[in-house]
Amino acid sequence: MIKIYHNPRCTKSRQGVAFLEEKGVVFEVVKYLDETFTFQSLSEVIAELGISPIALVRKNEAIWKSDFKGKELSDTEIIQAMVDFPKLIERPIVVHNGKAVVARPTEKIEEVL
Repeated sequence: MIKIYHNPRCTKSRQGVAFLEEKGVVFEVVKYLDETFTFQSLSEVIAELGISPIALVRKNEAIWKSDFKGKELSDTEIIQAMVDFPKLIERPIVVHNGKAVVARPTEKIEEVL
């Protein structure tokens, strides 16, 4: 099943949900600020994305700037920061059949359908 990690307050995330609805596909919405990632589950999504953990970080978030910016962090520390502060995770993330994309732009969802 297709899964979208969604933040309802984010325009791009809402566009991702609308895109999937328009396609008529069955999907699961995970409000990742409420149903937070575990270290393991976020690590798996990063592997499905095929990117480094730092590439998933929203670097303009205040918590990143105040607590992490400019520090040399390992991948483990970056993943843990995103688990501890899920607002740091870029969104929306769409996962399907072992592949994932950050749906920016929204049309990137096509890559996993």
